[in-house]
Amino acid sequence: MGKEGKTPKKDKKDKDKTPSKAKAGDDEDVAEVTELRAVCAIAKPLADIGFHKKILKVVKKASKHKQVKRGVKEVVKALRKDVKGLCVIAGDISPIDVITHVPILCEEANVPYIYVHSKEELGAAGQTKRPTSCMLVLLDAQKGGDKMSEEDDKEFKEMYGKIVTKIKTLE
Repeated sequence: MGKEGKTPKKDKKDKDKTPSKAKAGDDEDVAEVTELRAVCAIAKPLADIGFHKKILKVVKKASKHKQVKRGVKEVVKALRKDVKGLCVIAGDISPIDVITHVPILCEEANVPYIYVHSKEELGAAGQTKRPTSCMLVLLDAQKGGDKMSEEDDKEFKEMYGKIVTKIKTLE
């Protein structure tokens, strides 16, 4: 018995792409689909894609200078101590009970809050490898954090102010 009875092997090059993979011209459509993920029912106010990017940019700049509190435990502790800032909450958290009390604490402390689409993107903007459920962006650096230059500080506070005013109009 030789090779006649066996089916011919396919080359890796001959394999067709699966339907989930995008073709060269469909890159833009796939990017939009991955940006708009399912979020929990209470995720209001939810940032649209353009605003989402601005928020993550502010989070990234703040995390470089240690001006963030990461995670539910740290955020809740800071809110109870009346620390002021901007609370950014991921909208795709499961189970939802983990973060349902955070918006209430934010409202009691008069801290603006906004939901973003993805916990992975929030974690990446906060310069961690782990997905993060919520972050509190502070105006001033914490102890041990390096101070921003005057230009960066002015730009950061301007971006921060624009985000806070837009959040107030969304509510």
